[in-house]
Amino acid sequence: MEAGDLAAVLVAIVCLAAIAVLVVAVSSLVRTLRTLRQTVDLLREEAVPMVADLRRAVDHATVGLERVDDLLDTAEDISTTVDAASRLTYRALSPPFIGAASMAAGFGRFLRRLRGGTSGRGVGDPVVEAAAIQIRPERRRDGVA
Repeated sequence: MEAGDLAAVLVAIVCLAAIAVLVVAVSSLVRTLRTLRQTVDLLREEAVPMVADLRRAVDHATVGLERVDDLLDTAEDISTTVDAASRLTYRALSPPFIGAASMAAGFGRFLRRLRGGTSGRGVGDPVVEAAAIQIRPERRRDGVA
């Protein structure tokens, strides 16, 4: 056998070995692709319904949040209305009650003086001072009595 024949045999053996290695690699690659395809199919079977359920849950939560937002807006409107009504009621009823308290205190003092008592209420009386604070709040804030 000559050197050229020997080289051809060696090249053929190396090619056969490379082909065998490639066949094993392709076989392993085919098995991996089958496994991957099964995994993808399983993922599709399970993930698509889960995504649909998740979408329904998100839609339900969105509706609930919109309801809560509407309720908060309504509560804020009610709070504003009640606050305005409370202020209006205070402004409307406060002066008559203060006047009635002042009249009652003055009438009581008048009755005590009629009976001959000299211990009438005056400066230092909490009812009279409270009425004075309510009637003239701007003067009381400045420190002027």
